[in-house]
Amino acid sequence: MSSQSTLPTDSASKPRKRMTVPGFMARKGGEPLVCLTAYTAHVANLLDKRCDLLLVGDSLGMVIHGMPNTLGVTLDHMIMHGQGVMRGADKALVVVDMPFGSFEESPEIAFRNAARVVKETGCAAVKLEGGAEMAPTIRHLTRRGIPVMGHIGLMPQSLNTMGGFKVAGRDERDWQQIIQDAREVEKAGAFSVVVEGVTEPLAQRITDAVSIPTVGIGASAQCDGQILVFEDMVGLFPRVPTFVKRYGNMQEMIEEVADAYAEEVRARRFPGDDHVYTLNKRDG
Repeated sequence: MSSQSTLPTDSASKPRKRMTVPGFMARKGGEPLVCLTAYTAHVANLLDKRCDLLLVGDSLGMVIHGMPNTLGVTLDHMIMHGQGVMRGADKALVVVDMPFGSFEESPEIAFRNAARVVKETGCAAVKLEGGAEMAPTIRHLTRRGIPVMGHIGLMPQSLNTMGGFKVAGRDERDWQQIIQDAREVEKAGAFSVVVEGVTEPLAQRITDAVSIPTVGIGASAQCDGQILVFEDMVGLFPRVPTFVKRYGNMQEMIEEVADAYAEEVRARRFPGDDHVYTLNKRDG
């Protein structure tokens, strides 16, 4: 598949252009934004013409590298995978996660690391977790030319302080702080905000409270867009949250294919005549 492929269009429509940060923002309240994670060039190429945004998420630590959580992911991990995704995508907006420890210490260190991500990958923006407490850092980055996507609600990088992966906003007394987090992230200059693991009515309230697009994951269909981890969606990761809908089961397919291959190898049926090289025939 060519990376130049575009969305199916009718004869009167124009080829789809690369999604930009202003274009993404303009979809607030309009057609829902389709977002997925991608960690490799090939998957990015397959998803590119179907998505408005591809996120190189720090979830790659768990999904690709077998880590127990996202805390062990490094800046080098994110840059390497970001480079791969950028090679495979030419239509979707590509955003790269800032991993744990790369932005919390100070706005200046956050800028240094975010600038490295943008320069070395060519991505359009970075994403970082945190609400009101990260507003000064978001402001520092956006004023220096680095678009930022926020992330509030359930924040995987804060699992130790939150006591694990817990739904946010089950108690309405907690709503105001989470809504305020969204407002502070917007005020600081974020172009969008991921709303993860919050109750459905709270997600709707957050979406109504800000003028930037909300991208839900375990939130509400009324968010301005949705994102899932690709491997969760296609059945390539054994443990998935309740909010994930599996649209396929690639794990079963891979197991069946591997079983068939192993059986043929052990029976010496592979490689067959069609899969080996033969000598050149000589005249005379």
